[in-house]
Amino acid sequence: MENRKLAVLIDADNAQSALIAELLAEVAKYGTAVVKRAYGDWTTSQLKGWKEVLHQYAISPIQQFAYTKGKNSTDSALIIDAMDLLYTGNFDGFCLVSSDSDFTRLATRLRESGLMVIGLGEQSKTPRPFIAACDKFVFTEILRPEPAAKSAGDRPKARSTRSRAKPQPEKERHPLQDMFTNAIEAVARDSGWAELSVVGTYLAKNDPSFDPRVYGHSRLSQMVKKLDFLTVQESRNGSKLHCEIRLKQDGEPAPAAAVSAPPEPETTPEAPVRKKRSPRKKPAAAA
Repeated sequence: MENRKLAVLIDADNAQSALIAELLAEVAKYGTAVVKRAYGDWTTSQLKGWKEVLHQYAISPIQQFAYTKGKNSTDSALIIDAMDLLYTGNFDGFCLVSSDSDFTRLATRLRESGLMVIGLGEQSKTPRPFIAACDKFVFTEILRPEPAAKSAGDRPKARSTRSRAKPQPEKERHPLQDMFTNAIEAVARDSGWAELSVVGTYLAKNDPSFDPRVYGHSRLSQMVKKLDFLTVQESRNGSKLHCEIRLKQDGEPAPAAAVSAPPEPETTPEAPVRKKRSPRKKPAAAA
């Protein structure tokens, strides 16, 4: 995977320059960025933030003037360059950095040629068709660095007065329950158990934007252990850890630890009972 040659094409009008370091680090997980280009009208003040990072990360700026007010000609320039790079046959995949739906057909065309397509955009702006057209889609919100934790002195003080206990609302259905239910039912064996790696592959194929980091977990194995509607079992074969999951049954108790049977008490052989001897009769005296 690290030997893949990738072309990173950035729509600067629909991407954030503040996340360029995290964005390129994410791209490095899938291969080597051989080509890095950013498209936009660099004569405008809207792209001022990009100008400061272009040279720092060796990104080639591609100038595209807006010929008509209100029309975005940057998309056309990016699409033309992507097709030119495709016909060279020197690349294994493309990374399209944008939240614009205009690149949906481009992503589909690149995949039809057998190349991997990775999309990167904002979750709140990217339309669903563009997400579905990619092999993998990464939301840039999860790439933002976490804010520093507040110190104890900065935390608000708790109120001293006790508040009345309010009745807890009814437990809501987990938003991921339907997704995992469909995946497990599709790949599970007759016993109901499914390999975690197979479930993860199924989820990624059906939803390119699925990423455990969106839900605060670094790995899928850590995520499934926190979902209360799943049962997880792990087994180790040497240095390899094998993980399986299944849907938790209604009223299913927690798995009890195996209890070994107590050892049987040792029995000591009983001493043989000695029979009492009858007293000897004295011989009668001679007359």
